[in-house]
Amino acid sequence: MIYLVSVLACVLIILLVSPSFHTPIPCFQLLNSLSKNPDADCKYGLYFRDGKRKVDYILVYHYKKSSAGRTLTRRVHHNDSGARSAKQDQPLPGKGVQLEMGESEPHVDYHEDDKRFRREEYEGNLVEAGLELERDEDTKIHGIGFVKIHAPWNVLCREAEFLKLKMPTKKMYQINQTHGLLKKINSVIQKITEPIQPKVAEHKPQTVKRLSYPFSREKEISRKNNKVRLSNLKIINNYYVFIFQGITSLLANGVYSAAYPLHDLSPCFSVLQLLCEEWASYGVFYKYQPIDLVRKYFGEKIGLYFAWLGVYTQMLIPASIVGIIVFLYGCATVDENIPSMEMCDQRNNITMCPLCDRTCSYWKMSSACATARASHLFDNPATVFFSVFMALWAATFMEHWKRKQMRLNYRWDLTGFEEEEDHPRAEYEAKVLEKSLRKEHKHKETDKEKLTWKDRFPAYLTNFVGIIFMVGLTFAIVFGVIIYRISTAAALAISSTPSGRSSVRVTVTATAVIINLVVIIILDEVYGCIARWLTQIEVPKTDKNFEERLIFKAFLLKFVNAYTPIFYVAFFKGRFVGRPGDYVYIFHSFRMEECAPGGCLMELCIQLSIIMLGKQLIQNNLFEIGIPKMKKFIRYMKLKRRRSLDHEEHMKKKQRYEVDYNLEPFAGLTPEYMEMIIQFGFVTLFVASFPLAPLFALLNNIIEIRLDAKKFVTELRRPVAVRAKDIGIWYNILRGIGKLAVIINAFVISFTSDFIPRLVYLYMYSENGTMHGFVNHTLSSFNVSDFQAGTAPNDPMDLGYEVQICRYKDYREPPWSENKYDISKDFWAVLAARLAFVIVFQNLVMFMSDFVDWIIPDIPKDISQQIHKEKVLMVEFFFTNEQLMWMKLPQCPRLHQLCLSSAPAAPRSWPGSGSTILEIIPAGR
Repeated sequence: MIYLVSVLACVLIILLVSPSFHTPIPCFQLLNSLSKNPDADCKYGLYFRDGKRKVDYILVYHYKKSSAGRTLTRRVHHNDSGARSAKQDQPLPGKGVQLEMGESEPHVDYHEDDKRFRREEYEGNLVEAGLELERDEDTKIHGIGFVKIHAPWNVLCREAEFLKLKMPTKKMYQINQTHGLLKKINSVIQKITEPIQPKVAEHKPQTVKRLSYPFSREKEISRKNNKVRLSNLKIINNYYVFIFQGITSLLANGVYSAAYPLHDLSPCFSVLQLLCEEWASYGVFYKYQPIDLVRKYFGEKIGLYFAWLGVYTQMLIPASIVGIIVFLYGCATVDENIPSMEMCDQRNNITMCPLCDRTCSYWKMSSACATARASHLFDNPATVFFSVFMALWAATFMEHWKRKQMRLNYRWDLTGFEEEEDHPRAEYEAKVLEKSLRKEHKHKETDKEKLTWKDRFPAYLTNFVGIIFMVGLTFAIVFGVIIYRISTAAALAISSTPSGRSSVRVTVTATAVIINLVVIIILDEVYGCIARWLTQIEVPKTDKNFEERLIFKAFLLKFVNAYTPIFYVAFFKGRFVGRPGDYVYIFHSFRMEECAPGGCLMELCIQLSIIMLGKQLIQNNLFEIGIPKMKKFIRYMKLKRRRSLDHEEHMKKKQRYEVDYNLEPFAGLTPEYMEMIIQFGFVTLFVASFPLAPLFALLNNIIEIRLDAKKFVTELRRPVAVRAKDIGIWYNILRGIGKLAVIINAFVISFTSDFIPRLVYLYMYSENGTMHGFVNHTLSSFNVSDFQAGTAPNDPMDLGYEVQICRYKDYREPPWSENKYDISKDFWAVLAARLAFVIVFQNLVMFMSDFVDWIIPDIPKDISQQIHKEKVLMVEFFFTNEQLMWMKLPQCPRLHQLCLSSAPAAPRSWPGSGSTILEIIPAGR
């Protein structure tokens, strides 16, 4: 049954998604009138050999030629249930060479024989379902056969009616237009944005809209001349899933090597050409995307992805502007920052304690002047405002996308679309069948068998252990990088030159981040494969469950992989150092590293910027461009080697399905969403430490949109169009990151930056109400005679004088106090202020975000009015249609009169809606 449905699915996919359906009838007639030779049209591989039937879908398989050079294309198999139907036993039309009668069949191994039989069974089911097939093995690609599938009109109509697909009718109504001041504002905005609008008809604002109604064959057949294109109704979700239930298992088992619809490059079809010119070109980076055209060619699911990416990129513009202003404010006030001026003032003569044991000597605080000045660029009062702004920005972005999504749902006739329950996956049904057979063998009841948590417990346990192991592996790698940082810092600190000592922190931080970046990129690919394997062994029931579980596992692993090094620098580095004379050691050898005198925020900024920019440049862009180009080059070299062996095949012209076969298969939207979600985390989670993150994300996304567009149009096989009304689980992940960003930014400002200690000093300890003396206030004193044995510097006279007291960054009692080196009361005052700030900041920003969520309605008012208007029109139609039905009853005066008297009256027309009679005759757009 799965194979039977798969057949119909393939047909519907191709035809409903095929751009040829969008082709106007006059153009189609012109093409047929010019095709005197049937072979002339099919040379491009877009039609069957008759030059009339459109190729809607392609199945690709490998075959072996016999020693005589002839191809075994069909083999009649018999089983216990009897012979196959005569129609199914006939070979497919095409260029596959048949074995002559009486000629011995070449020897084929068991696996090839089994694959051939399964192909015959599947293709026979396709034919029985009403699809038309044609085989072609005489191609330019050696050893590759193609099965072309065409979906006849009656099959499309049958399936469209079965699925109750909505089609635009001849009933049109006016879309509510704005009036007064709003109308003038909209007209001004349209004139201003006209140069950046794509030059496509679909992007023009609509003034009228057709009422949609479920397709009916009876209504369509009632008009003889109504040749409507079903492309406006793409076969959706359930049917696509149902199709691929059969074909997916065949692809996995190697029965077929590929299955895909064709890119339509017919001369009278301009959608792909428009997409190339107005979308998949770097020269139009400043223009809006033609989303309606993308949806028309690739389907709603891909259209929603690019629409979401466009909205996200647009929203990054104000965030980037504010981030630049915050950064410029830091640059403008760096010379006025008193703490950094005190650190750079060599007259203070502050002697700091050694950074490592024995080999490191005492050093001057003024040597960290550059780091202190750079820290002010990202650690200033404006960053607190920017954190609040970005939290509200995230809430506004989510609300804006919901409204945009609702507008697209209305425009694409998805307002009444509800996803039905998915059919079980082939792997799930196989497991259920295996369980049923086991119980049947034990003489147990087998009705309504399904997989329970007990059946999945080994898989769940494997998932739990596997994820814990992967997270532990990430922590272990980060720990290894920490050891590298500590040991490298100790080695570089031995340098006798002051310049070398001053650049130790920057050098160690930069090299460690590069190592982290390389590890993150490698583990991202590994974790993606592991997440898929862990999801497969769970055997989810439906494809939707499979996709959601896969996305959750992959996101969890990649989130931990990308952010663990950043979390370490933000919240753990310098927190467990100890103090001089009582440091904390790793493996009794390596001393825990500490933050610079200016704080860890600058190092966090370096960590965040390198990882973010590196992932975007290397993983998102270079890999997306370089790897497909490399694969293309490898395929080209292989084909070039084959051409030298077979000159005759080299002289043939490639057909469309051969060209598409050489393209990369479509791997789904999960990788595309994943890289953007991880970037969204970089933009929101630690934005307090890197205000320029939105700017770099904006620049990346401007390229990313055109890069993805070019990839979809030229590098990938055409995906099967799938209908969807939202972005699915990704929206919940975005909301979760937005909420988490508020908490993390509160802790970054409170514990990582010096914002709270400065406020406490300013209002509690400053004698003149200024920041003078703040640096000295944050440093504690240590008597060098209290060093543990073997930890004092080997060269105590490195600075040219004998050091008695050195300073270190902490709030502790001085050595001349009764409780020397104990935590001072200043520490508790600062800690209380930090915790209070976290609570106030988090609750205030959460309240403001929820307030923004509340005041912005999810559905725009004009869209809700239009949806209500459509409902009224539909009710009007039902009343009118019922009256017409009774009027067409057979001549029976008494019954006719009784029916008319009992029929309700039709409601009044909607003002300006025209006729009250709604024709259920689909009309092409």
